[in-house]
Amino acid sequence: MGSAIADFSDTERSVVESAVKERYGHDVPVEVADTELRMYPEDRELTTCPCLFWKQRDCSFVIAKVGEGRFRSMFFYRVHQMFGTGREEYDDIGDCVLVLLRVQADHEKEQAGVTSGKTAKDIS
Repeated sequence: MGSAIADFSDTERSVVESAVKERYGHDVPVEVADTELRMYPEDRELTTCPCLFWKQRDCSFVIAKVGEGRFRSMFFYRVHQMFGTGREEYDDIGDCVLVLLRVQADHEKEQAGVTSGKTAKDIS
């Protein structure tokens, strides 16, 4: 059964693809898929939503479109290691992808033991 939520527009996809390319310095395949989400915490039923999905550095990223101009995002390493951005929903795809990439980059640095004031020499 299809979703009542419109697919990502070419512009929305382009914004995400450009941000991902800028973050990693090369083209990263961004796939179109569907995901099932609870639109509200009290919902028992799942709603099928279009999403954009990509993998980089052993991390998977998902941006789901939950309505016109409404987006949710997350990144994960394994099923039990899922992370959000601290914000439930975005009304701008550019903000959504940039915050997602920034939060994941901060998480990656933290996992590597990088803290403020440390240099490459300190962590090598």
